[in-house]
Amino acid sequence: MSKITYPAKFEFLDEIREFVAEVARAGGFTEKEIYSLQLAADEAASNIIEHAYVGVTDATLDLNCELQGDAIVITMRDQGAPFNPAKVKQPNLKAKLSERQIGGLGVYLMRKLMDEVHYESKGKTNTLTMIKRRA
Repeated sequence: MSKITYPAKFEFLDEIREFVAEVARAGGFTEKEIYSLQLAADEAASNIIEHAYVGVTDATLDLNCELQGDAIVITMRDQGAPFNPAKVKQPNLKAKLSERQIGGLGVYLMRKLMDEVHYESKGKTNTLTMIKRRA
């Protein structure tokens, strides 16, 4: 298992995406699959930084990437505000941009790009687990 702790800041998103790509390449994922994995990880990390840690300047984000057979398991842990993705409405992608609700697109993308997305909040720790199997 590969684990890195990053400062929860937007300027570290490139490093997060590259870390996910390195593990995925080692697992034999295609470049197209890797792009999807990076996008899902970027959305997840961005949501943590923007929403879980709103107003917090010294927060961290733990990122684990693990290959399990033909799958990659990406786990992000934070100590920010809890979040319930079940309460996020699916965005209306057919509505005009000016009429769309704000928010929810990141969660939608994660669910579309990954085979499984799980979220758990226990005590002061939030855990997001995303699983993608090779095609």
